[in-house]
Amino acid sequence: MPDDDALIDLGAAAFTANETVLASQGGMTASVFRYPTGVAALRIRNSRGSIILLPWQGQQIWDAEFLGRRLTMTSMFEEPIDTRSYLASCGAFFIHCGMLAMGNPGATDTHPLHGEIPNALYQKAQLMMGRDDGGDYMALTGTHEYRMGFGPHYLATPLVKLHARASFVQVSMTVRNLAHRPMPLMYLAHINFRPAVGGYVHDAVPDDARHIRIRTTLPEFFEPSQAFRAMIARLAADPGQHRRLAKGETIDPELVMGLDYPADERGEAVTLMEHGDGTGDFVIHRPSELPRATRWFTRTGDEQAAGMVLPGTAEVNGFAAEMAKGNVRFLGHMETFHCALTCGAADVAETRALRARIGKARLR
Repeated sequence: MPDDDALIDLGAAAFTANETVLASQGGMTASVFRYPTGVAALRIRNSRGSIILLPWQGQQIWDAEFLGRRLTMTSMFEEPIDTRSYLASCGAFFIHCGMLAMGNPGATDTHPLHGEIPNALYQKAQLMMGRDDGGDYMALTGTHEYRMGFGPHYLATPLVKLHARASFVQVSMTVRNLAHRPMPLMYLAHINFRPAVGGYVHDAVPDDARHIRIRTTLPEFFEPSQAFRAMIARLAADPGQHRRLAKGETIDPELVMGLDYPADERGEAVTLMEHGDGTGDFVIHRPSELPRATRWFTRTGDEQAAGMVLPGTAEVNGFAAEMAKGNVRFLGHMETFHCALTCGAADVAETRALRARIGKARLR
């Protein structure tokens, strides 16, 4: 960390029902408050919007609003719930998933849905302020130390950074294995945008069944309708049809697919959901760090979400299935895993530039 950066340790006593400004930096403000559910929250605001983070509950980005619109999925949860269960507080914009296992548990799996980290209790949370190549910024970081007697022991250190003039966030996760035995690692960045009705999803992935694999089975707690089965069969035959987000379309319960992303000349992959007004939402990740990508859509009466890309180390079929595919990594003693990505909103000019970048990647 540069010498001129500042770290402020966040204490639970500062979080009350009344929102209070904690710090300012380069035209940005950081304020703290506590939801009626008891969950502590940190709001970072700049000239283009704001994010709400949960410092001690998974260090989730609970909500994001940029360019005058809310980016976050809609759900039945207006506020986060103090819980360790994934589905008991399911509505955040960004959720870290993993680390020992991730995805929907299979018949022989014993791990919880999307692992132990999504709503994990963090022992330390810090507000970081400073200036880097992107200008003035504010960020949330912290540590979660996971310990299980005669079992895994690791340290997770995420970072969410917002610059003063940005309509997007930079997110990273670092995990170090502290145990004296190999640690299985599965990680997924679960990014949940609100669908752009009538919009279109752009990326450099070829529209064929080899590069876009539609999942034809559902977790056992879902009961698919005949209409859902027909949609899955149609998309499995022609995966490119999924890109247009038609008005009034129902996806109940969920559409899930695995995608093979090529890297562009910068070593990155761009995913863009273009809105009808020419603006967009986007994710940029590195396939070298997160080689497996999942796309997740749900459009029901209770949830509206466009997970246009969930970059990960594995797909979302649970530990046993991903182990069989060779998608479970193992970290040795004191070995570290690190990944970083960018996600947020783009104005018309930025959206046009991202589309051009995707088009160039397709030609490589």
